[in-house]
Amino acid sequence: MTPFISEIIGTAILILLGGGVVANVVLNKTIGNNSGWIVITTGWALAVYVAVVIAGPYSGAHINPAVSISLAVAGKFPWESVPMYVLAQMLGAMIGSFTVWLFYKNHFDATDDADSKKAVFCTAPAIRNTLSNFFSEALGTFVLIFTILYFTNATISDSETVIGLGSLGALPVAFLVWSIGLSLGGTTGYAINPARDLGPRIVHALLPIKNKAASDWSYAWIPVLGPIVGACLAAFLMLSLS
Repeated sequence: MTPFISEIIGTAILILLGGGVVANVVLNKTIGNNSGWIVITTGWALAVYVAVVIAGPYSGAHINPAVSISLAVAGKFPWESVPMYVLAQMLGAMIGSFTVWLFYKNHFDATDDADSKKAVFCTAPAIRNTLSNFFSEALGTFVLIFTILYFTNATISDSETVIGLGSLGALPVAFLVWSIGLSLGGTTGYAINPARDLGPRIVHALLPIKNKAASDWSYAWIPVLGPIVGACLAAFLMLSLS
């Protein structure tokens, strides 16, 4: 288990369970159909918990390019390792979303609404407004990263420890993501992770899904750049306050 492999597996599990809970809620004829936003946000929080448990000891459990980039900006992670981590996260997200499609294939076929099927893979705004949507993604990720940076400052004393979401511990980071989803997720679906949105969006575009909606590439840059900007702002503020 290398950092590269653990980031692939951790991110794949994140998307398998996170995309899986969306599929369970929005696709037709599932047992969890129409069970609502609380189920989705709880499922994503627990997906992060499981991913951090798996990847934390080996890679620090970044499982998110915004985490890797912000830690490099803060001087807590080597810049030369960022491309490897981001590649692993993208691969993991694509593997995870493809597996969700395989798992729920019968329910995808039983669902007529194309937007519901796309929602299993990627986010979309409740009200489309470029500036507001970008702000939502940036602020949600700012809260995520600022909290991570201050938890790591408070708890990391062993210089050999790999810093990432795992630095918080799996349960605290799950509560953090749950809080962001409940409080700040209603505008854009809180991607707060470029790989989580872009990787599955690519898979959605490639898969032979019946009655498939367009993958909405005109919006796709917002859940990629918004989280990166929010993450960097969190790192810059932490540095200015330290």
